[in-house]
Amino acid sequence: MRHEDFMHRCLDLARLGGIAVAPNPMVGCVLVKNGLVIGEGYHQKFGEAHAEVNAIASVQDTAAIEGATAYVSLEPCAHFGKTPPCSNLLIEKKVAHVVIATKDPNPKVAGKGIERLQKAGIQVTVGVLEDAARELNKRFFSFHEKQRPYVTLKWAQTKDGFLDKLRGDNEKGINWITGEEARALVHHWRSQEMSILVGKHTALNDNPSLTVRDVAGQNPIRILIDSQLQVKNDLSLFSEAAPTLIFNRIKNDQTDGIEWIKIKETSTKLILEELYKRGIHSVMVEGGSRTLQYFIIDNVWDEAFVLVGDLKFEQGVKAPVLNKIPVKSHFFGTDQVFYFKRRS
Repeated sequence: MRHEDFMHRCLDLARLGGIAVAPNPMVGCVLVKNGLVIGEGYHQKFGEAHAEVNAIASVQDTAAIEGATAYVSLEPCAHFGKTPPCSNLLIEKKVAHVVIATKDPNPKVAGKGIERLQKAGIQVTVGVLEDAARELNKRFFSFHEKQRPYVTLKWAQTKDGFLDKLRGDNEKGINWITGEEARALVHHWRSQEMSILVGKHTALNDNPSLTVRDVAGQNPIRILIDSQLQVKNDLSLFSEAAPTLIFNRIKNDQTDGIEWIKIKETSTKLILEELYKRGIHSVMVEGGSRTLQYFIIDNVWDEAFVLVGDLKFEQGVKAPVLNKIPVKSHFFGTDQVFYFKRRS
């Protein structure tokens, strides 16, 4: 088999880690001896054993690891964090060759793992399925290379381009645009992100929970932009289902899973800087229209999902304007999903 074949298996294993490993990257490892797989593993949960450790632990006869080739979807770490350096472990087990998909952008690693392996006399090959490996961990790479979370925009709009109907002063609740199938898809998207963000008007009008319900998955951290603290704490955003961060211009405070973060101005730059400081490597922006448009205008987004429902409002709150051609589109139930990717 070719290097690419074993690396494909590494990437398949890595995906099994999912959001449970965040803010760490998803990593898979396969050990090969005489053309046969003798062990494999992946990083399963943040703070626990890395892929290389799990792959080595899966080998019944550890003596067989000597002279083997280790395939890893990301450069083995070279520093002591929550676990010891994986590069040291590979050296200790006397592997002969390490094939790596891509270098680690984390400054704590960034070539140091490769250098350590090479100094120990181990052959190192880098760049096998690199594009696929970077795409798999796009959130991790964005976090370290751009010093900000990976930003995904998401909204649903009618065929005539509205996000919401015109509302009376006391008219609350969600005016659904998409069908049940698309709503389940949105919950799947939420389950892949560390955090989800909305503005004040979305919180007041829709009273969203911003949790994962229609699919199995972990609730993201909820983020609310409420500069003057006008959103009352009896709304669903303040439930115990997930932590909530509130960006505002009034106070810093913290209690019972809720943190108020004071910023001097309500800007995407300051918000993303604060999320970066907290190690949050991805955020999905779900509304409202003004909040989404700010991220578009400031050009601080990476991908966008726009769902177009099979109905018209004729008047109401206009959807954001994204002057891009979609990369792809498809129907999901009765709704159409358009996918956009910002080019760096």
